[in-house]
Amino acid sequence: MISPARWAAFEALRRADPVRGGGKDLASALSDARGLVSDPRDRALATEIALGVERWRAALDATIAAAAGRSIDAVDFPALLALRIAVFQLAHLTRTPAHAVVDDAVEMTRRAGAARAAGFVNAVLRRLLRGPLDAGLPPRPEDDDERAWVRYLSTTLSHPAWLVERWMARHGARAAEQWAIFNNAPAPLTVRVNTRRIAVERAQADMAAEGVDTEPAAHAPGALVAASGNPMSTSLYRDGLVALMDETSQLVGVLAASCLSGTVLDACASPGGKTLVLACDMAEGSRVIAADRRPRRVALLRRSLARYGLTGLPVVQHDLARGVPFEHLDGILVDAPCSGLGTIRRDPDIRWRRSETDLAPLAAMQRTLLHEAAAAVKPGGRVVYATCSSEPEENEQVVDAFLAVHGGFARTAIAGAPFAAFIDARGDFRTLPHRDGLEAFYAAVLTRTL
Repeated sequence: MISPARWAAFEALRRADPVRGGGKDLASALSDARGLVSDPRDRALATEIALGVERWRAALDATIAAAAGRSIDAVDFPALLALRIAVFQLAHLTRTPAHAVVDDAVEMTRRAGAARAAGFVNAVLRRLLRGPLDAGLPPRPEDDDERAWVRYLSTTLSHPAWLVERWMARHGARAAEQWAIFNNAPAPLTVRVNTRRIAVERAQADMAAEGVDTEPAAHAPGALVAASGNPMSTSLYRDGLVALMDETSQLVGVLAASCLSGTVLDACASPGGKTLVLACDMAEGSRVIAADRRPRRVALLRRSLARYGLTGLPVVQHDLARGVPFEHLDGILVDAPCSGLGTIRRDPDIRWRRSETDLAPLAAMQRTLLHEAAAAVKPGGRVVYATCSSEPEENEQVVDAFLAVHGGFARTAIAGAPFAAFIDARGDFRTLPHRDGLEAFYAAVLTRTL
């Protein structure tokens, strides 16, 4: 009998494949596949396997190709998924007996309708068990050979070559290596405390009473990092007293709250994490309006804010690209839709779903959003532009292009704790995984001067 966790991981990976599967993002595919298992431990293992396969996919494929003696493209899709799951477990989850991994891989191949490939899967895995699992992987270069570094980073550390080439060009090969290592490590569970309803110390104590030990995050005030246990299993999470939210995302929210006051629009608000931070941290007397474009995103936003107890906060559906349905606002947060390439550690499949050609159209859309937001801000008001992208086209280049044609705005340098360590030469906020141990986020503050 196939392990329920391994079959759920198989189904999630199948549904997430952009070409031969359902094309969903991995988080959505995992949400669907978790319904196949009832035991929380099996759900956790399925998640661990699926995330691990996506993190290490290029290395797994190189290992499989070397053992199979054929191109990955020539392997039946169900067999390839079964092999990826098996090789990931053999290489990274050594607590699982090898014979159980092999047997399940063979049976998964059969159950998925590729019975003729079951013998091939068995043979490849038996061959791998007889030799080193890293036989097909480029070693870490001992010199500055750029091509060797690209092969190592793109295959052994499993990142797209086009992306690591960009990181190398800006930061150097060894920084790119540290960035890739960061991305391949499991991300901690971090929550933002809803300080409108509970103090941070009380939230920490109450979670500890429910078996979840936490520590204050290194940089973001109001953030707690789980040292043991799952915050989402607690009553505090269910009751909206804490919200699951990456520390860097929280920092952007804190930054926006420190720069904006009065009547403020969170223009791309769903699922509502930064809206919560604004509501908690902005100056007394300020008012937040939360908005998003798609009906389903607005529905999710309403549910989140209701759970946080922010039922009096206005929520509107609008498309920022078509303008803002308000005038003379004191501030706008544009947490722009972007490539998400700064969040690879948390969403490992993004590295395979994005391509370099995505950047230009995304940047064009972001420039439109920033232009429309600017038109709704009154003199002296501010726009905070933010992304979770690592790439300049979506970040400072968008802001520079905006300022080149909007003479009535000026870049406002960000200062003060807890942002001082993350301010670049332009005065913008930027986090870098290899330097800061945080996801790659960006933010700039623009003030209307006329």
